[in-house]
Amino acid sequence: MKVFDPKNKKIPKLPDAKKQAIKLSENVIKKTQKANRFFLAVGEFNLFFLLTIKAIFSRNFEFKEFLRQCYLVGNKTLPLITITGIVIGLVLTIQARPVLADFGAVSLLPGMVALSIVKEMGPVVTALICAGKIGSGMGAELGSMKVTEQIDAMEVSSTNPIRFLVVPRVLAATLMIPILVLYADALGILGSWAGANIKGEVNFVLFISQAFNAIGFSDLFPAIIKTYFFGAAIGFIGCYKGFTAGRGTESVGKAANESVVLASLFVILIDLVAVQITDMLL
Repeated sequence: MKVFDPKNKKIPKLPDAKKQAIKLSENVIKKTQKANRFFLAVGEFNLFFLLTIKAIFSRNFEFKEFLRQCYLVGNKTLPLITITGIVIGLVLTIQARPVLADFGAVSLLPGMVALSIVKEMGPVVTALICAGKIGSGMGAELGSMKVTEQIDAMEVSSTNPIRFLVVPRVLAATLMIPILVLYADALGILGSWAGANIKGEVNFVLFISQAFNAIGFSDLFPAIIKTYFFGAAIGFIGCYKGFTAGRGTESVGKAANESVVLASLFVILIDLVAVQITDMLL
């Protein structure tokens, strides 16, 4: 076997078995590092969740900051939710009307659209919009505070940053998103009435009465309950990603992007679980 000569700077060729062993060990190390990073991220997520829950039930609740965050959450998304709610009703009505007309069931259109909006389309679409608008805003805002060391300054001054920064935002999102969903549902039904009038005149009072007669308590209650979980998930994930952002300036954009992706994923998963639980109980 050739011996390595530092003067020649030539690395001796290794047998194929040794090369494969080296590649295998490198792959094992990479996979181990990925697994370690994953479990560390899960541990940090759970720890941040427990600290947030503890701060929610602590004394000296920041009520003024909570009200300010409620205003910001509603004010930021209200125009977008308005347009989206009307468009959802229009699209569902325009697409469903020809199919129901083929079966002579156009009279079922108000109830079908109202059920679709209240049970699924309104909550999920509104939550996804809020995940993109509110979640990214919280992630970018807290991420910039992390980069500029404002959070570190709060910790040095004996101020709990989770109680002051995270708790008001999480509770504001938890409270305001159900209200925005109800607002979007109402606009969706109005948009459905406008869509029904495109190919014929439909009485407004008759359309609304048929729509609300199709909605029962068992339809409305689960849909409202799951929106609170949507809001809590969006607010918590946005704050978590911003609070745990890196030190570089590019980490602010990364935190905002990850907030949107992870919050949207959680909204879909929570909706899946809520549908399964509702199907079992009702």
